Amino acid sequence: MLKGVSSVLPGYSGGPPPAGGENPTYEEVSAGVTGHAEVIKIEYDPAQISYETLLTVFFATHDPTTLNKQGNDLGEQYRSIILYSTEKQKTEAQNFIKKLENQHLGVQHPSEADRPIITEIKPLDKFYPAEDYHKNYYAKNKNMPYCELVINPKLKKVQQKFAEMMKK
Repeated sequence: MLKGVSSVLPGYSGGPPPAGGENPTYEEVSAGVTGHAEVIKIEYDPAQISYETLLTVFFATHDPTTLNKQGNDLGEQYRSIILYSTEKQKTEAQNFIKKLENQHLGVQHPSEADRPIITEIKPLDKFYPAEDYHKNYYAKNKNMPYCELVINPKLKKVQQKFAEMMKK
C-alpha cells in the first residue's frame, strides 16, 4: 500500500535452520517450537521510499515494548524483530530506536512511555516463505473475525497517519 514498496511476502525467520533442511511450517512456527518469528519480507525502491520511512511505519503499527507478544498473540514467534541484510540497515535501525527512546515515541500508549523498546535486531540468515494460503491473506479474508478485529484497525491507522505515502 506504500509508494515505493513493490512486494510484501509473509514468512518466517530469526531462528535456527530447521532440522532436515525443510522450510518451517505455520503450525510449527505458531506452536513456538522453531525459534522463528512471523515476519514479512519487503522489497522496495529506496529512490521512492526510505528505510527510515519503513521503520517509521513499522514502529507506528505494533508495540515494540512487549516481550513475545502482539495484541492477544503470545509467544516468541510474535516478538518485535528487525532482520537486516546490510550493516547500514543495522545501524539505521539501532539509531532509529535510540531516537524513539530519547523522544519516547516508540510506544503506542502514553502510559507505556517508560517502557524500553525491546525490538530484536539481528542479521537475516534465511527467509522462509509462508505457505501460499498466507499470501494476500487479508485481501482474501477481509470478513474473517481476525481481519475485522485486528487488521482493520491497524490498516485504518496506517491509512490515516501515513496518507501521503499511500499508493493511489
